[in-house]
Amino acid sequence: MATTNNVGRISQVIGAVVDVTFPDALPAILSALETSNNGQRLVLEVAQHLGENTVRTIAMDSTDGLTRGQEVTDTGAQISVPVGPATLGRILNVVGEPIDERGPVATTQTAPIHAKAPEFVDQSTDASILVTGIKVIDLLAPYAKGGKIGLFGGAGVGKTVLIQELINNIAKGHGGTSVFAGVGERTREGNDLYHEFLDAGVIAKDADGNAISEGSKVALVYGQMNEPPGARARVALSGLTIAEYFRDVENQDVLFFVDNIFRFTQAGAEVSALLGRIPSAVGYQPTLSTDMGALQERITSTNKGSITSVQAVYVPADDLTDPAPATSFAHLDATTVLNRAISELGIYPAVDPLDSTSRVLEPRVVGQEHYETARAVQAILQKYKSLQDIIAIL
Repeated sequence: MATTNNVGRISQVIGAVVDVTFPDALPAILSALETSNNGQRLVLEVAQHLGENTVRTIAMDSTDGLTRGQEVTDTGAQISVPVGPATLGRILNVVGEPIDERGPVATTQTAPIHAKAPEFVDQSTDASILVTGIKVIDLLAPYAKGGKIGLFGGAGVGKTVLIQELINNIAKGHGGTSVFAGVGERTREGNDLYHEFLDAGVIAKDADGNAISEGSKVALVYGQMNEPPGARARVALSGLTIAEYFRDVENQDVLFFVDNIFRFTQAGAEVSALLGRIPSAVGYQPTLSTDMGALQERITSTNKGSITSVQAVYVPADDLTDPAPATSFAHLDATTVLNRAISELGIYPAVDPLDSTSRVLEPRVVGQEHYETARAVQAILQKYKSLQDIIAIL
C-alpha cells in the first residue's frame, strides 16, 4: 500500500478505537493509516474527524501493544486488496494479506474495498436464471442472475455441502469463479471448509498435494469471530471487491458467498457503539439500512457479467422481526431453506421445497411450462405434508 509524508501520532487508544493527531493535513474519511504493532503492520481506517487535528480510526487487527505517541503514516488511499486470478485458491484477510502461509499473492493488481454500485446505464435489465444444476433449486426456487439469495439453516444441515456443489457447478457450467467471505463465523469452520474444498478439487493441488491458484475455482476472504469489529465489518467488502474484478474485467458470472450476513450487521453495531453514535432499535446502529444497502447494491448483474450472492442468514432467537435479518430480507430475491427433518432422511441438499421461495418463479421469466410444473410439484408435496399427520395417527 502506498504511503504519503503525512505522519501523525496516536493520542488515545480505547479498545479497537484509535485516535490519531496529525500536525498538518488530516487524512480523508475511509483513508487507511498504517502503524507498526509488535513488528506487525496494523491498518487503521479513518471513521471520524474530531477537530483539533485529530481523527478517530477503527483498527483492522488487535490493538494490544499500541502506545500513545506512536507514529502513524497516512497511506493517502483506502484499504486495498489484491484482485485477479492469483487470488484463487488463496485465503486472505480483510486488508488483503495472505493468511494461508503460502507467501505473498502473485499479483500487482489491487482495488479499494469501498466502491460505488454500478451506474444504472451499466446494469443489465434482463431477468434471467442462473442455472445451478441442483434440480430442487432450479425448479422450485430458481436463482436470478445478479440476485441475492438468503440461505437459512441450522448447524449440520448441509450448508457447506450445498455451497461446494454450487461452486463446482458454476465453474463447470458457466466457467465462472466464486468468492467466499467468512464474516464473523468460527475459525474452525473456515479451516474445515478450506480442507473440504481441497478434497473436492474446488481448490487445485500440485503433484505434492499443495494448493495452487491455477485451476482453483474459489478465493477465500476471512474475518472470523476472533477478529476486532472493524475487520468483521469490512471483510464482506474485501470479498466483494475481488468478486467485482471477475465480473467487470473478466466478464464472468461470479458466485459470492457470505457466511454470515448477520455478523456483518452485528460488527457494524459494535463499531457504531465504539464511535459513540446513538443506537437505534434493539441497539443496532442508526445507519443499519445504509450499511446494508452499500454492500447489497454492489451485488448485481451488469452488461459485462454478474455477481450472484448466496448469504447465510442467522436469525437471532428465531425472531424474523429483528432489525438485522429484517433489513437483509428487503434485498433478497430468493430464499433457500434447509430443513433438518429432510437431512435426517438422508436427502441432500436438504432444501425445503415448500418453505423456499423465489421472486423469479413466474411465467414471464421461467416460462409457462416451468411455472406450472413447479406449482404442481408444490401442490403434491403440500398434500403429502397435510396427509402425513393423518397417516401418523392411523
